[in-house]
Amino acid sequence: MLLEQASELVSLEEFDEAFHIYNKILRDDPKNINALIDKGVTLQRVGKNIQSIKYFDKALKIKPKNIDGLIGKGSALHALGKFSNAIACYNTALEIDSEFPVALAYKGLSLGEQGKIKDALKYFKMALAIDKEYDLAQISKKKALELLKSKK
Repeated sequence: MLLEQASELVSLEEFDEAFHIYNKILRDDPKNINALIDKGVTLQRVGKNIQSIKYFDKALKIKPKNIDGLIGKGSALHALGKFSNAIACYNTALEIDSEFPVALAYKGLSLGEQGKIKDALKYFKMALAIDKEYDLAQISKKKALELLKSKK
């Protein structure tokens, strides 16, 4: 399948070839949500966050309650320093699935960037309560605790 081929190319960091495949898929099926989201994720991976948001928005226009699209858009907004907008995406994802550890941890990251360390810590703990092995939440929780101790 073409989408799997593009994903494999991304894992090999053959981004131009992957974009070629995403473009072909989207030329044939402009409403292919998985291709839209995967292209958005790949654009974000190469540092093209503004472009990636356009693809997440296209996917979300077709299926507004797509968690992957919401998390991708939130992550791109976070990378652009738009933390409140990112949190809005994570909140929408959490309305769909209140126990989605990625959304909880990413919301914690954006809260932390806003200086809301105690709130961020709460979200990292919630993510870890669901998935004890989630490394992003473990590392972020540890960092938040260190920051709180240094402020005392």
